[in-house]
Amino acid sequence: MSTLKIAIVILNWNGRNLLEKFLPSVVSYSKDDADIYVADNNSSDDSIAFLNKNYPQIKIIQNRVNGGYAKGYNDALKHVDADIYALVNSDIEVTENWLTPIVKAFEADKNTAIIQPKLLDYKNKSKFEYAGAAGGFVDFMGYPFCRGRIFMDLETDNHQFDDVSNIFWASGACFFIKSKLYHELNGFDEQYFAHQEEIDLCWRVQNKGYNIKFVGASTVYHVGGATLRESNPHKTYLNFRNSLFTISKNVPKRFVFIVIFFRLVLDGVAGIKFFFELRPIHTWSVIKAHLSFYRHLPKMLSKRRALSFKQTNYFYCYSIVWQHFILRKNKFLDL
Repeated sequence: MSTLKIAIVILNWNGRNLLEKFLPSVVSYSKDDADIYVADNNSSDDSIAFLNKNYPQIKIIQNRVNGGYAKGYNDALKHVDADIYALVNSDIEVTENWLTPIVKAFEADKNTAIIQPKLLDYKNKSKFEYAGAAGGFVDFMGYPFCRGRIFMDLETDNHQFDDVSNIFWASGACFFIKSKLYHELNGFDEQYFAHQEEIDLCWRVQNKGYNIKFVGASTVYHVGGATLRESNPHKTYLNFRNSLFTISKNVPKRFVFIVIFFRLVLDGVAGIKFFFELRPIHTWSVIKAHLSFYRHLPKMLSKRRALSFKQTNYFYCYSIVWQHFILRKNKFLDL
C-alpha cells in the first residue's frame, strides 16, 4: 500500500453545473485513495451551497478573489497538506483505478516531479483531447503540441500511447505534482492568469533537473473549453501572450532572443491570417498580447535570472509549423 498522501484539488468558478455532472466520478473512484478538495474562486453562483448539501465530505477552500487558474491554485494549495497534488479541472470525468498507475509511477522514479494521465475527449471518447492528449512537447520556437494532437488535428486512441514515457509538459487539465517542489518553485506564475502556466511550471521543473511523465494506464475524459472556448478572443490573447512569457523566461540564453524575434514575426503572420479569415477581433487579441508582452518583458527577464538551466535540449523538433502545415504531418509518430 502506498504511503504517499494524495490530495485532489478541483478549481471552481461559477461551475455548479460542472460539479454536479463530474464530481460523482471523482468521488466514486477516488474517495478511498485521496482527500478531495474544491477550491472556489469567489463564485457568484450556488456552487458552495450545492457542495455543502450534496458532498459534505469534500473539503472546501474559498479564495477571496477570482485570480484565474494560476493564483487560484497558488492561494488554495497553501491550505492543502499532501505529498502529491492532483490538480483536476471541474470538467474531468475520471475512471476506475485511475490513481493507482500514477502513484506507482511516482514511487518507481523518485526524480519524477509531475505526471499526466491519458486525456481523451469526453464528447468523443475514442479521440484524444486537445488540452493534453498523451503528453506535451514544444518545438524550437516554443510552440506546444502533444502526442495525439498537433494543432487542431486530434488522433484516434488506438492504444498507441499506452506507455509510461518522459514528456516535456503535462496538461493543467489533470496535473499531478509533488507538493514540496510546487512550493519550492512558488507554484504557477500568477501573471499568466490562465492558459499555458502549466508549460512554464513544467519547464522550470525540468530546468532544476526533474522528470515529467505521461502514464497511459490512467485515463480521464475532458470536456475542454468549458471556461473559455477556442473562439473566445480573450483565450487567443492569453495563449499568444503567455507563450511569449514562457519562452522569454525559459529558453536557454544562446537561443532566447532569436526565438523571441521569430515568434513575434510568426505571431504577426497569425494575426494577418485571422484578419483575412474575417476574424479581426482575434487579430486585435494578438496585437494586445504583444503590447502586454512588451510591457512585462523586463519583469519576465528578471524572473529568468532567478532560474537554473539544467534543461537545455528543450525542443522535440525545430518547427512543428513546418512539419504540420508544409509537410502535412498530422500524427505525432510521423514527426
